[in-house]
This record gives sequence, structure tokens and C-alpha cells, in this order.
Amino acid sequence: MEKITSRSNEIIKDVKKLFTSRRFRAATGRFALEGARLCFDCLESGCPLLLLLVTQSALERYGDKCAPLIEKAQRSVAITDELSSYIADTKNPQGVFAVCAAVEKSFEPRPGAKYIALDNIQDPANLGAVIRTAEALGIDGALAGGGCDIYNPKALRASMGGALRFPVFRCEDLAAELERLSGLGFHTYAAVPDPLARDIKSVRFSGSDICVIGNEGSGVSPQVLCACEQPVTINMLGRAESLNASVAAAIVMWEMLS
Repeated sequence: MEKITSRSNEIIKDVKKLFTSRRFRAATGRFALEGARLCFDCLESGCPLLLLLVTQSALERYGDKCAPLIEKAQRSVAITDELSSYIADTKNPQGVFAVCAAVEKSFEPRPGAKYIALDNIQDPANLGAVIRTAEALGIDGALAGGGCDIYNPKALRASMGGALRFPVFRCEDLAAELERLSGLGFHTYAAVPDPLARDIKSVRFSGSDICVIGNEGSGVSPQVLCACEQPVTINMLGRAESLNASVAAAIVMWEMLS
């Protein structure tokens, strides 16, 4: 295995940029993973493993699990602990990094399926949490209209690897996509903090359903709201006016599957 010791190495600069630049990820069609758990998860994700970077201490600690990664990776490189700390997106890196090719996913809605839609979600922690919960509950997929990059390192960590497995489909125009789904027989809902909206607990989700969760600050956009068949709300006690986006999404998905 070749070894890299310098920050000026092009591979190191490339990986660092994949962690920090959404534009670079989009332009190159690649993304970076950090941490033993995420890197091991990529073995079953279907994403081509282009590069593996690992420290000697990580090889000693995760030797058995690193072996299949080294075998699958197109290229494997040993790096120093100092370089591990330099490229890492976390304070205490484990010394295992991977670069993968992003896999484009086309959205082919299935009759009877249930989907969650995300309208311009900006916080990567929220995005990752929604994906993790959706996968755990059994939602069939997610539509992401604008907002955070699903390959943001914080989103990948918050999803606990779910972003590598769970079908998340990016769409340029969420309102238009919702109108298309409505024409295919889907019931389309928008979750809003409005007491005049229908209580989500009274909605009978019988299949072919999709519900939108809005932006953290401004909620569901007017265009997307207009494209939805019905606004729904989570009735709350106390003085809280709204819920965190990922919490609201968890409640909505639970109700959709109940």
C-alpha cells in the first residue's frame, strides 16, 4: 500500500475539498466518508469505492473490517495520524476515510407507496435525521427539493449511513413534481404549523401518499403548498409554535404508517 505524508499531496487536497465544498462534490460527482462505521457501510451501499485512506493505528484497530474495504477500493493509501486530523471533519477522527462516486437515482413512484418530501431543508443534521428515521420506520423514499446536499459530511453522519442506503431523490422543482404525483393518483399533503389545517391524526393514509416538510425558518414554500392537495398540522399543547423539522418529519411519518 502506498503511503502519503504531506499535506501538499494532491490526493489529500482533493479529499479535504470533498469534505468542505458542496460545489466540488457536485462538479466531480464524488463525496467523502469519514469514520469506521460509515466506511464499512459503503460496502453494501452500491456506491463505487474509488479511494480508501487509512492510518496504521486504524489498521491495527479495525484490521478485519478494513480488509474487505482495501480489496474493494480502486486505490488504497496509508496516511499519517497528522494527515488524518487535517482532512477530518470531526475532532477525533478514527483514521478511516473513503471517497465514493455518487450514484444518480431516478424517481419512479410506486402506487401504494408512502414518501416524505423535503422543501429546502438547510440543516444537514436535520436532513440526516429525517433519512435515518424514514429508513427505520419503513417509508419508501424521500424527495429533496433544494436545500442541503445529502453528501454533506454532517448529513451522512446524522443519517448513520442511511443516506447511502435509503432512496433519496433530488428534484429541481418540487411543486411540479407534486403536481405530477397528484396526476398519478397520489394524495399530497403539506405539514404546516397552522391550527386551521387538518389535524394529521384525523387523516387516513391508505397508500399512494406523500407529505412535505418545510424549511426550518420559512416552512413550506407558497408554490409547494399550492401544489399540495391538503395542508395538515400537528396539534400542540403549550406555547410552542412549531417543531424542529426532523421532529416534525418523524411524527408525520409515524402517522403516515399507523
